Amino acid sequence: MEKSEASNALLCIGHGVALWSPEGDLRVFNKAFQDRFDCFLGPIPRGISQVGLLETAERTGLVVRNESDGRAPDFADDSLAGRTLHFSDGSIWKLEGWRTTDGGVVTLCRNVTDEVRNAQSLQRATETALQADRTKSRFLRAANHDLRQPLASLKILIYNCISARSEEERQQALHAMDISVSIMEDLLGALLNIGQLDAGRITPSIQTFQVSSILERLRLQFDHQAREKGLELRVVPSKIAIESDRALLERILANFVGNAIRYTDTGRVLIGCRRYGNKLHISVLDTGCGIDPQFHEAIFDEFFRVTEQQRERQHSLGLGLNIAKRLAEIIKHPIHVASTPGKGSMFSIDVPIGNILHSSVGEPEISERVGGEFAGLACLVLEDDIHLRDALSTLLDRWGIRVLTIDSFENVEAAVEGLEAQPDIIISDYRLRGGVQGTDVVGRINDLLQKPCPAIVVTADTNPPLIQSIRDQGFPVLIKPLSPPGLRIIMHNLLFEPEFVPEIS
Repeated sequence: MEKSEASNALLCIGHGVALWSPEGDLRVFNKAFQDRFDCFLGPIPRGISQVGLLETAERTGLVVRNESDGRAPDFADDSLAGRTLHFSDGSIWKLEGWRTTDGGVVTLCRNVTDEVRNAQSLQRATETALQADRTKSRFLRAANHDLRQPLASLKILIYNCISARSEEERQQALHAMDISVSIMEDLLGALLNIGQLDAGRITPSIQTFQVSSILERLRLQFDHQAREKGLELRVVPSKIAIESDRALLERILANFVGNAIRYTDTGRVLIGCRRYGNKLHISVLDTGCGIDPQFHEAIFDEFFRVTEQQRERQHSLGLGLNIAKRLAEIIKHPIHVASTPGKGSMFSIDVPIGNILHSSVGEPEISERVGGEFAGLACLVLEDDIHLRDALSTLLDRWGIRVLTIDSFENVEAAVEGLEAQPDIIISDYRLRGGVQGTDVVGRINDLLQKPCPAIVVTADTNPPLIQSIRDQGFPVLIKPLSPPGLRIIMHNLLFEPEFVPEIS
């Protein structure tokens, strides 16, 4: 094939092609090249240099970015080939060049928009997967960190309960143990929420409630730890109503108090509130070692330790304040720190003040109201885990309820006939032995009883569609581990106020 024929064949391909002389002047180009560099009033001028062509494209706004260094490349030197240009229409083109036998240059202009977009999508997917892995690791570290505080209290309380000298002391220890277990439940739920927060899939639940409920739980959670170190934990009471996410705010303050006790060897820790306009300033003050001002921002970084000595002494991962900061950003509550080395620290958070008339009532207040009204009633428990069944039966028995059980879910007819009494209410696990669903068993029992018996379905599955499906069948749902106050509230409403059955999970 002669040179002219080769040139003609090259100029007919779908990509933009141009041929430059050994002196760097434009000789010929195809229609695709003309269409791409349509920045002149007419055809591309013959004789224009490569630098001149690309400078014109940039000056007129046709080329908006050159990925190499922002300047138009000079393809007379083929070592500069391979530049990527971004055009104003959003397309991305790759320029490649080759020397001809007479010293000229052939330039190929190729559309690589799809290739670049696909590579970017793959990169984003990779980053998302890496972020998910980091989120999982952070979740496990946070769980290890935060669960240590109520566990430490629980160990002390168990010892106090065993060595109690009177029934009154034993009851006080058991009550505090119940609070610690409740706090651990809340922590696990909040940690799951944090995983969702990392993924951007959760919105805080802002409610109006009295700050006293959180202050009392903090006192119960940390009083034993403080006394164990010889510290005074003082909580200044307040009944001001605030607007916040109750669980997340408590997590923030618990981290403040836990750190205060951890880094205070003598003296006291004080939790108090002060009103500033429409904000409540909730503060945790200590007489501990204090923090140098140069570290006041760094202490909120993940894994930060002022000294390695603190890490060895406290066996802590350095996640508490980082978690507190992230949660405060989620609920939009400013955090403040003031500290002087050797004199102590103050960590505080500003919370909007709410209208007390809109304040919610806590579970313990409601559950006390309904205590004792179940005496003489019969409850049918459908639970194939013997330990859970025994624990639930013991709880119901303390409330004066006669407990009935069915062991064989495959032969419900015979089991119902063998019951010693007609049940007034049914509590059923959702997933029973052999793949049987509790909702189906409850339906069959009602058919056999020939009357509808109110029922509560219990499950460890927190999948929202499943929970909604159970509720759509007319059953209130409780999530394991069971909350006795929550169970009592639902039982009260099912038996005595069925039109006011709350959704407690």
